[in-house]
Amino acid sequence: MSDAILVTGGAGYVGSHACKALAGAGYRPVVYDNLSRGHREAVRWGPLIEGDLHDTDQVAAALQTHRVTAVMHFAAYAYVGESVGEPATYYRNNVGGTLALLEAMRRTGTGAIVFSSTCAVYGSPERLPIDEATPKLPLNPYGETKLAVERALHWYAGAYGLRFAALRYFNAAGADPEGEIGEDHDPETHLIPRVLRAALGTGEPVEVYGSDYPTADGTAIRDYIHVADLGDAHVRALGYLGAGGENGAMNLGTGEGCSVRQVIAAVERIAGRAVPFREAARRPGDPPELVADPALARARLGWEPRHSDLDTIIRTALDWERRAGRAPS
Repeated sequence: MSDAILVTGGAGYVGSHACKALAGAGYRPVVYDNLSRGHREAVRWGPLIEGDLHDTDQVAAALQTHRVTAVMHFAAYAYVGESVGEPATYYRNNVGGTLALLEAMRRTGTGAIVFSSTCAVYGSPERLPIDEATPKLPLNPYGETKLAVERALHWYAGAYGLRFAALRYFNAAGADPEGEIGEDHDPETHLIPRVLRAALGTGEPVEVYGSDYPTADGTAIRDYIHVADLGDAHVRALGYLGAGGENGAMNLGTGEGCSVRQVIAAVERIAGRAVPFREAARRPGDPPELVADPALARARLGWEPRHSDLDTIIRTALDWERRAGRAPS
């Protein structure tokens, strides 16, 4: 029987793509999700257990029943603005839920976890590209909760022998290249689907927050990483831990950035439609540029992004919008 992997939040955007990658690598993904922000129809490669992550008894039962050998942990709230307005919700869900999960793992002897972290742990860095030694200075409760979990994993490793990899993604984007799953948030805050929907007439004009940054075209620059490449990295991290690899955090990005104006121009070229947009003031706390140094993940995991050029990201996202019925074909 294939190794069973419990995937918390496996009905969500990155989690569902990781499940497909797990199945393709011969694992058996078992999704644990309360479906508050995920989608039942995205669970396609293994069973779904509907449950609350705070229910340690139910999580432990799932780990035992399915003979789970490791965990991938995606279950978290991830809206920066919401986290500022509702920090209690974010600490209770993101930190409290993780501690309950770790207790269930301790009870059942499940000793390895791949954690979905974020570049938001760095805040507004003083130097680029961002490597793992960059100071961690989050600017919002979302980033703070992810960093708190990373620190908990560190201490649990020392005290209880937990094996862990914390994967700090930069800007997740795109959709499954085969069109089976994609991005479906409510509300949608990510730039690329918002630009696509503006171009296709299914969304509002895009607001460009800040056109006076110290960048080549005045708009903010981000490092976009295809969600399928994120899924691949999680599977590789699982294998790395299984082979005795070192615990710790790794950046997942391309090492190259694209500006907001570059994204808009690429969507116009690929979709063949103009993108209506309006310029707005900078958002507080938005750095001019965030670009990863992914050298550590490449060295430890043998990982190379294969789908993360901007054109591929946009083409797969556009295909998903059309398949999902949100865009004309």
